[in-house]
Amino acid sequence: MISPLPRRLLLVHAHPDDESITTGATIARYAAEGAEVAVVTCTLGEEGEIMAGLPELAGLRAGAADQLGGYRVTELRAACAALGVSQHRYLGGLGRWRDSGMAGTPSASHPRAFTGGRAEEQAAQLAEVLDEFEPQVVVTYDAFGGYGHPDHIRAHEITMAAAPRARSVRRVFHTVASRDAVRAGLVALRDRERVFRVPAEDELPTTPDEEVTTVLDVAAHLPAKLAALRAHATQLTVVDDDVPYFALTNEIAQPILGRDAYVLAHGPADGAGHDLFGGL
Repeated sequence: MISPLPRRLLLVHAHPDDESITTGATIARYAAEGAEVAVVTCTLGEEGEIMAGLPELAGLRAGAADQLGGYRVTELRAACAALGVSQHRYLGGLGRWRDSGMAGTPSASHPRAFTGGRAEEQAAQLAEVLDEFEPQVVVTYDAFGGYGHPDHIRAHEITMAAAPRARSVRRVFHTVASRDAVRAGLVALRDRERVFRVPAEDELPTTPDEEVTTVLDVAAHLPAKLAALRAHATQLTVVDDDVPYFALTNEIAQPILGRDAYVLAHGPADGAGHDLFGGL
């Protein structure tokens, strides 16, 4: 009798912390279920801000010592351990591509800026990882990059160029935020005063639920996600309130949801409604 191939999931993210914020509970779920999970991070997040509560680390910022990327390597390593990631890769090798920052900022002109590199080269680097890891399922952002960050958009572009052509890949998903779920999460945060400002109903980027194809129950894996989020202490703060939530350096509260939402971008839809591997 031939043993079935192990389930392998690969996620492509732009910066350290993206894997935990958008897909942390999904990673923890499939790792706990025995799947092999790999994360590809495209940059070191050198252009990130630092939480106001860590003034002793403020000198790491790009505008000062420019050492934040190296520091975030340790944060990402701890987050991946908390989530159960089997393998981690930096696209092109550690430090090959640099955080481009937001559109129009000087960082976008850096010689190693992710968005300044050739997309064809970056897609080829990702293809090498896909051929090595041989995932059946790949996850990245939608064409807007979730919230418009140029590095997220480039991660989407190179994933959609490489993953559908990879010999092992059966499905590609875009990670999104369900509009209804986010609104419900914000309602739960508004019933009392919070440390950070609770945003307006439509202030956070979301996707209409009629466009969502896959909803995963990840409630049992939120403790792992919370641990991974805490590992990224320079970038965000987790508030252990009656309803746990987190805030980035913009100090806006974001709900931590018990269901993760995806849009199927490539591959068969049968069985994919509540399981990334369903029906494969």
